[in-house]
Amino acid sequence: MAPTLLELTASIVSSHAAVSELSTDELVQEIQKVHATLQQLEGGTVQATQAEETKAPVITLKKAFQADQVVCMICGKDGMKTLTRHLAQVHGMKPGEYRKQFNIPRSQALTARKFSEARKKMAQDRGLAENLAKARAVRAANIQEKKAVAAEKAAKPKAVRKKKA
Repeated sequence: MAPTLLELTASIVSSHAAVSELSTDELVQEIQKVHATLQQLEGGTVQATQAEETKAPVITLKKAFQADQVVCMICGKDGMKTLTRHLAQVHGMKPGEYRKQFNIPRSQALTARKFSEARKKMAQDRGLAENLAKARAVRAANIQEKKAVAAEKAAKPKAVRKKKA
């Protein structure tokens, strides 16, 4: 006997909840969304939901990217420092798709401004930029050394092998 829509929904949502942390509200929304999608798949109206997902944003661009938090323009979830993980786990989207859907410029980071500044300051304090520059210089020197060795080998004539008597 084929599983019912409720059984399929429970299975899908429990699998998703096992790998990602969901609040009670998010869990309820996920159950409703999965169940509705399964009903539409059964009825053959999947294209309607895809059109609904590309509808207008829940929040304006200016309000979505604040100094201390980022708000998802699809579902309105707030209090996040960065959107990348949320987009992948909840909406199955890549940052580029999100930017394209809501016309977000490439210059706009998908993180809270204070979070980005704190990460930048931490990197500067640890000297990561200098370490990266040193590592690149060492790598370039190693590449140049390998090229010089290869050029020497190519310039030397191959030795003639002697026949054994």
